Amino acid sequence: MLFSCHTIPKGITAVQPFNKSRYLGKWYEIARLDFKFERNLDNTTAEYSLHTNGTIKVLNKGYNTKTNKWKSATGKAKFVKEDTIAMLKVSFFGPFYAGYNVIAIDPDYKYALVAGSSVKYLWILSREKSIPESVKNNYLQIAQQFGFATNELIWVQQDK
Repeated sequence: MLFSCHTIPKGITAVQPFNKSRYLGKWYEIARLDFKFERNLDNTTAEYSLHTNGTIKVLNKGYNTKTNKWKSATGKAKFVKEDTIAMLKVSFFGPFYAGYNVIAIDPDYKYALVAGSSVKYLWILSREKSIPESVKNNYLQIAQQFGFATNELIWVQQDK
């Protein structure tokens, strides 16, 4: 159990029951707390597909506004516990994994609030390039309650 403490911030629980197959597919990044691997990226997306061994293939893409070039990274994700709990660990660099936790999702799997292993990592995702104001406000309220610095969110341009 000690390991799971490092994949999700203390006091936060991942969505359950979680439907892995409904989560697969393409998501648009609406907002994020910035970090070095996504710095200067707009038009960012994440695409999830299932490997035959049960792990999830992760393809992240974004347009670097400084170099005017597309950047992509392919990784893999594994469930920390059962695949009905939205607590995963994801790796883009060999044996190094980071927490990826769906902490809120709508019943239709159109909008998701995702936390990393600490309150320094947060994403708002949508199946479309925008998100309804009501969903946005709800997710911001949830994130604030858990201690995320929502005033530092970068609102991603989805114009390409």
